[in-house]
Amino acid sequence: MEDRAESKAGLAVVLTGGGARAAYQVGILAALAERAGDLEVPILTGASAGAINAAFLASHPGPLAESVRALRERWMEITADLIYGPRPPTLIRSVARWMEKLALGWHEAPLEARGFFDTRALRGFLKDAIDFDGIGTNLDRGRLRAVGLTATAYDSGSTVTFVQGAPDVPLWERSHRIGVLAKLSLDHLMASAAIPIIFPAVRLGETFYGDGSVRQTFPLSPAVHLGARRILAIGTRAGRGEARAARMLRGYPSVAQSLGLLLDSVFMDHLDADAEVLESVNRLRAGRPDENFRTVDLLLIRPSRDLGEIAAECADGLPRLLRSAARGLGAESRGGAEFLSYLLFDPAFTDRLYALGREDGLREWSRMERLLEAPDPDPRLFPGSARSL
Repeated sequence: MEDRAESKAGLAVVLTGGGARAAYQVGILAALAERAGDLEVPILTGASAGAINAAFLASHPGPLAESVRALRERWMEITADLIYGPRPPTLIRSVARWMEKLALGWHEAPLEARGFFDTRALRGFLKDAIDFDGIGTNLDRGRLRAVGLTATAYDSGSTVTFVQGAPDVPLWERSHRIGVLAKLSLDHLMASAAIPIIFPAVRLGETFYGDGSVRQTFPLSPAVHLGARRILAIGTRAGRGEARAARMLRGYPSVAQSLGLLLDSVFMDHLDADAEVLESVNRLRAGRPDENFRTVDLLLIRPSRDLGEIAAECADGLPRLLRSAARGLGAESRGGAEFLSYLLFDPAFTDRLYALGREDGLREWSRMERLLEAPDPDPRLFPGSARSL
């Protein structure tokens, strides 16, 4: 049988965006660490909040169990004040300034959207939490092959994955998506998580960048390009079954429901769609060996519960003014809680997501174990043979 170390040489973990929902990913990783604490993950990719998790793991000097435990501790320190700044009225002031400029004649000078919220506190927190020099150390030690953080370029609209990896790690250029060699830094991470208008864009070189999930139609693609043969992708949106059916629309959608749908599309829908592409290619490839294709085994894990429902139960965690605004938008209603789940950076909520992720991960352990150990997984169990997308 294939050596255990070799069997994981092409293992990748893909972590998508989703704001506060990304705490669920930490729970899945905790379950993985409980059963395989010495596991090394050579390829890590992430976008938006998922990029924070990926960068932390890639830079941490300890084994998986230790690094995931440290990541959870950091998540428990994240509060709404840290994300949105100590003075939420900044949002109101920003909107007021925009309205004033519109009233006085915006045509005289273009409006600039520098972000509703002040990210200096978040930047300081991430600077303290992540030692980016640790990425180079782990690469030198052979514990890591590559890490990719994805952002969106404002000038071209392209999805750009900044890659730090081994000397032979390939880069790529496809339609509106490219891989760029970089020594990853806090600026790359802040760029990946900079939701347009909500958070200020980040300048890297001559280009401004924003949230990596905005136009990332193929979130599995960076991992495939970086050499992955097995991918564990962790989504933060419940499946299409009963958890989703619980939020059937009754009456005209509220503003919060509309915003939740928009954020859901930005952060989550692309992962599901990309997984379907892998499954389709797998079916086409069956019985037709082709040297232009390589097998990429995919295991996609999603929450077993609707995270919006949990958010509605934890709404008290928002600062008073933000909660009042959320209530006015209908965010605490049955359907609007989807929107709330992206914003609720509060330990009461994120700890519940962590617990749900750990529970789901332990329940899915047999599938994760087969992904890690099988030298040639059954494609019916792991659909996803794919050309480099």
